[in-house]
Amino acid sequence: MTTIGFIGLGHMGGGMAANLAKAGHDVRAFDLSADALDASKAAGCLAVASAAEAANDAEAVVTMLPAGRHVREVYESALLDAAKPGAVLLDCSTIDVATAREVAALAQGKGLLAVDAPVSGGIAAANAGTLTFMVGGSAQAFAKAEPILSAMGKTLIHAGVNGAGQAAKICNNMLLGATMTATCEAFGLAEKLGLDLQTFYDIASVSSGQSWSMTSYCPAPGVGPESPADRDYEGGFATALMLKDLKLAMEAAQGAGAATPMGAKAAEFYQRLADAGEEGRDFSVMMEFLKREGR
Repeated sequence: MTTIGFIGLGHMGGGMAANLAKAGHDVRAFDLSADALDASKAAGCLAVASAAEAANDAEAVVTMLPAGRHVREVYESALLDAAKPGAVLLDCSTIDVATAREVAALAQGKGLLAVDAPVSGGIAAANAGTLTFMVGGSAQAFAKAEPILSAMGKTLIHAGVNGAGQAAKICNNMLLGATMTATCEAFGLAEKLGLDLQTFYDIASVSSGQSWSMTSYCPAPGVGPESPADRDYEGGFATALMLKDLKLAMEAAQGAGAATPMGAKAAEFYQRLADAGEEGRDFSVMMEFLKREGR
C-alpha cells in the first residue's frame, strides 16, 4: 500500500482517485468542492482540508488541475515543502510544456521525482481505470510512477524527458481536433449530396478516408459504434477542453516555429463552436455546427 495525495477531484480526477483507493492505496484527497470531497470519501479516500495535508509525508502526489497556473501554484504553495524527499509528483493535468518542465525542475531541486502524465480516454475511462497515460520524466521517476499510473489506466507510454508527455498529448489532440472537423465536413457533404450516411460510413471506414474520428467516435448519430452523437452530443470530451488543448498546441507551435495551418484552422472553428454556446457538449457537436453554417 502506498500513501498517495490526490489534488483535483473533478470529472476526471474523482474517478482516478477512486481507482487508486480501490487498488488498496491510502489516498488522501483534496478539492475545493465539498461535493467532490464527499464523493471521494464514498469511494474510499480520506478527505483532507488542504493540498499540503494531502501531500504531507506522501510517497506520491497526483495532481489533476485545470491549467498550468494552478499546477504551479499548488506545487509552490504546498507540494514542494510538504512531500517527503524521494516522493514522486505525478501531474496528470493537461498543461503547457514549459510549465511542465519548470515545475519538474522545482521538484527535483527539492529532492523529489516528477513526471508529467496527461491522459487520454475521457470520463468513462477515468471511472473504469482504462486511461492512457503519456509520461514525461526520467527513467527513475517513470519507474516509481508506473505502479500508481497502472492502477488508473491500462496503457502507459514513456514519451521521454519531462515535458514530453505534455508534448505528446497536445500534438495528439491537435490531430484529433483537425480530423474530427474534417470528418464532420465529409459527413455533412455526403448528406447534402444525397448519400445515405450509413452507406457512406461503410465505404469510408474501409477506404483511405478512414480515421479514429470516424470509426471509433463517429459524429453522425446512428452511424458506427455508439458515441456521444447518439446521446445528443452529451458526455464525452467537452468542446471547451478540445479548445483548451488546441490553444496549447498553437502556443507550442508558435514557440517552436512549427507550421500548423490545419491545427490553427481547427482552433478557429472550435472557438466559434464555443462562442455559439456549445462549450459543454461533446466536441463532435461540430457536426451540427457545420450543418447550421451550410444553410
